[in-house]
Amino acid sequence: MTGKADFTEEEWKDVLQGPPTAGMMVAMAQRGGTFRETISMAKAYGEARKEHGESELLDEIASAKPEVDRTRYHSAEELKDHSLQHIREAVELVERKATAEEVEDYKRFVLTLAQRVAEAHKEGGERVSEAEASATSEIATALGTPAPESTSP
Repeated sequence: MTGKADFTEEEWKDVLQGPPTAGMMVAMAQRGGTFRETISMAKAYGEARKEHGESELLDEIASAKPEVDRTRYHSAEELKDHSLQHIREAVELVERKATAEEVEDYKRFVLTLAQRVAEAHKEGGERVSEAEASATSEIATALGTPAPESTSP
């Protein structure tokens, strides 16, 4: 099993930032609802903690306080590009050190968290706005996984 000890301090920081980076990218894709979206991110971590024991890697990720890169960006596009690059780098680190099953678990956690954030606040009567669906799809591409099906209102 793969865990924190298998990564350098800097690598582990990058792995930990992958999920909240995806959540914040979705939250920033559409104005409004940031409070609910942040709460949904915390709930995703809480649910992952309830599955304790299924994956050492996810157990350690879910037990850590989610930390978000606080870098100030000059545009939404710059934020998005940086977030996607960070997600790709985090997945590459996990792919180098973890089992195939753990890699899939990590990807699923990141994408599930992003989708939960997208669904946290209705925009324009839609459960997931077009901007949030687009952000989630881009995150799936960065992870190398299929985009989740958008749920309707």
